[in-house]
Amino acid sequence: MPLLEIRSLHTYYGQIHALKGISFVVEKGEIVTLLGSNGAGKSTTLKTISGLVRPRSGEIIFDGKPIHHLRAHEIVKLGIVQVPEGRRVFGTLTVDENLDLGGFVLTSKTEKEILRARVYEHFPRLKERRNQLAGTLSGGEQQMLAIGRAVMTKPRLLMLDEPSMGLAPTLVNLIMEMIRTISQAGITILLVEQNARAALKLAQNGYVLETGVVTLSGTAEELSVNDKVIKAYLGL
Repeated sequence: MPLLEIRSLHTYYGQIHALKGISFVVEKGEIVTLLGSNGAGKSTTLKTISGLVRPRSGEIIFDGKPIHHLRAHEIVKLGIVQVPEGRRVFGTLTVDENLDLGGFVLTSKTEKEILRARVYEHFPRLKERRNQLAGTLSGGEQQMLAIGRAVMTKPRLLMLDEPSMGLAPTLVNLIMEMIRTISQAGITILLVEQNARAALKLAQNGYVLETGVVTLSGTAEELSVNDKVIKAYLGL
């Protein structure tokens, strides 16, 4: 049974039909990437799964149970956490305080401290800046913090929206390696990423969205040699 299953999902913004019956699955423990140009529906897909946008029809099944009727905070408590595009850290709070907010769903102080130590192990730069205001961090450091804050919720499914956007190539590589490490720790990941090359190197499976429709799917290896994907997203 897949950890996440999307069935014929239709989402609208007013009269705009953003998702037009998309379906896909995410198996437990894997990294799945959603590829597509701007406006294809990738971010809308994540927002719909998170409960930030309500689908008009279709189903979202998580761990065998429908969740499309739940509110966003109820979905977070199930273990589905989204790192939004643009990081959106709390700039007037310190790194440590941002991580505290990520761990608000945890009742065990010991568990929270174990997760904090794990985040600092993944991102030693954050440990060096733990008392620094998040708004004064570099873009790459803010992305590390946004991911670390999500890890503090102890997610079962981590959804990442454009984690490499605006970052220098060396930082992109660092972020991607950290995503791989998080996956290896047992967290399932749904990745939206404009850098298709990096995403396909990281993922096991992928789906291509075009104007709200899934037009291609397959293993990351299959998509990386698909002529349409190469021409549209790999720049070759």
